[in-house]
Amino acid sequence: GLITNWHVPGGPGVRMDSHVFSGYRVPPNYDSMIGKLITYGDTREQAIARMNIALSEMVVEGVHTNIPLHRELMVDARFVEGGTSIHYLEQKLSQRP
Repeated sequence: GLITNWHVPGGPGVRMDSHVFSGYRVPPNYDSMIGKLITYGDTREQAIARMNIALSEMVVEGVHTNIPLHRELMVDARFVEGGTSIHYLEQKLSQRP
């Protein structure tokens, strides 16, 4: 699909790795990861807070993204608490209606 609007967040502890831009056409046979949003901080809580803000500022229009899923994960008590296993996401998705 065509990315009609693309705005990436920035600021301390926020990094976006991507090659796309507004007007970029995602090829039909593409790697599904068009970008990687990374946040970090002195504590887990700070990194999660920065990710919440970054996800709220991220704009990708024209194609579907998993931004809503990541916003949901950032407020999930099990994730925020930490110590989840590699099966966390699989279990979380299986519990969705």
